Amino acid sequence: MERDGVHAIALHHKTANGHPPVTYAIAAQETDDVSVSECPCFLVSGYSPNEITPRAMWDEIKKNKSFDQLPCEPGSPSRPGTAIGAAIAAKVKVPPGCDRTVTFSLALFFTKRTGPLSWDCPEVRFNERTYHRRYTRFYGSLGDASVNMARDALLNYGNWESQIEEWQNTILLDTSLPDWYRVTLFNELYYFNSGGAIWTDGLPYKQSTERSTEQNSNDTDILQKINAVCDQVHHSPQSQNAEENIGQFLYLEGIEYLMYNTYDVHFYSSFPLLILFSKLELSIQRDFAAAVMFQDPTKKEIMSSGELVPRKLLGSVPHDIGLNNPWLELNAYNLFNTDRWKDLNAKFVLQVYRDVVATGDYSFARPSVYLAVAYLDQFDKDEDGMIENEGLPDQTYDTWSVTGVSAYCGGLYVADLQAASAFATIVGENAVAFYFNAKYEKAKTVYEKLWNGSYFDYDNSGSDSSSSILADQLAGQWYARACGLKPITKEEWIKKALETIHEFNVMKVRGGTRGAVNGMSPDGQVDTNSLVSKEVWAGTTYSVAACMIQEGQREKGFQTASGIYEAVWSDRGLSCSFQTPEAWNMH
Repeated sequence: MERDGVHAIALHHKTANGHPPVTYAIAAQETDDVSVSECPCFLVSGYSPNEITPRAMWDEIKKNKSFDQLPCEPGSPSRPGTAIGAAIAAKVKVPPGCDRTVTFSLALFFTKRTGPLSWDCPEVRFNERTYHRRYTRFYGSLGDASVNMARDALLNYGNWESQIEEWQNTILLDTSLPDWYRVTLFNELYYFNSGGAIWTDGLPYKQSTERSTEQNSNDTDILQKINAVCDQVHHSPQSQNAEENIGQFLYLEGIEYLMYNTYDVHFYSSFPLLILFSKLELSIQRDFAAAVMFQDPTKKEIMSSGELVPRKLLGSVPHDIGLNNPWLELNAYNLFNTDRWKDLNAKFVLQVYRDVVATGDYSFARPSVYLAVAYLDQFDKDEDGMIENEGLPDQTYDTWSVTGVSAYCGGLYVADLQAASAFATIVGENAVAFYFNAKYEKAKTVYEKLWNGSYFDYDNSGSDSSSSILADQLAGQWYARACGLKPITKEEWIKKALETIHEFNVMKVRGGTRGAVNGMSPDGQVDTNSLVSKEVWAGTTYSVAACMIQEGQREKGFQTASGIYEAVWSDRGLSCSFQTPEAWNMH
């Protein structure tokens, strides 16, 4: 088929086991210099009478340089035991000393010689529920959009490239920034595309009728609770207008960690989403705001202990939005009971406040923020104003036990209370703001008892790891500074702690070329008390580097972050370009 000078062929595929069908399109653009011809169907393998063979297809190209004289019939379904394909050819004469451009739709990304392989798979299915992808709001959901997408790409890719170059050049041409940073900053964005990302149209899912009555009853009950909360959080029925309803967004924690929108680490990865696609970031926050306000009593087994616990408690921030049934079956993670984690609720309040400051949108967050803060009160066992960890890995470093007041969760809690106070001020509830500020001042006093003159102790339990130097001990300060809040402790302590982290966690690990190891002992040896204490985490290292730069330690910050480049992207490291590991072991 041809339109607007673009020749395209669609390849429709059925998939096994009830998975959604998918349609691919190959296309080429015809110009005054380029002529395009099509072979809509040839036999790739197997036997089928009257079908064009691969040899015949290639012989035609060698003989006539096009398919114009090939007796092609419109494509028909493949027969059992066979596979069929399609081909498109472009012919151009290139005079001596000249150049010509031939543009195909052949890949998922494009240059001036190749364009995107357009695919159309409008449905996403989880169990018996079917959602439509975001693009169906503009191209329809009938599975016939691939040709139109290929055409649009070929006609507009030049403009898209220009806009991308204009955007990236603000960084790439800034010689005040390190060379490695200018490139890596953009390359690390790859994961939002290739990390199992799903963007829905935001409309209600379609329900399969092939379901058991019991399952239908359970899910309906949960769904009714979620819908009631969503009505409150979103304030209005989901709009049919594509510009008003941004849809919902999912991405996996990692290619080896199959959970969608894992919240404890979204804390680290969400800044680029907020800066580049703020409405998608707000969509994620709305989903978690809704999740805070309902509970799912369905029992699930915890791997580490074998105990059965409710899937989700009222007031807790879920670890993730689910896997098998996102938004409806939360907390796919089951190594520990994350309703007892001490960092998730604090991270929720901090992220919400940051997003409110950045976007001015706070209508969705008010009840959830207050409930999330109140939920943490149960973990202040001695009522001194500070939450205590419970001798478990009850935070994101989930094989590293922590007991009592801790540098990581304690610092997040101090920042969380300050953010809650600032949020209450924004929404005009000054009495609430005063209440949270008083809690902040009290918690800050307890937190500062962890200071030992050089850094904040891992915790105050007296265990083997209590004196460890945690690279991420100032995560709360990182967010507080980013949001324009007051420091969570004395500024001279913050700077000294960062200097200690740089000296020990960064520079004592292969000369600073591998990032910041999570835990270091005061004697300069990597903390080997747990699996994660001896690991380097890319997200942690980037956040520590950002905190250093925020606090005026620019050289140390870029040097710290360069360890991730050296380990992952350079030819001197792990050779993991566009496959950044979530962690690597340093011992």
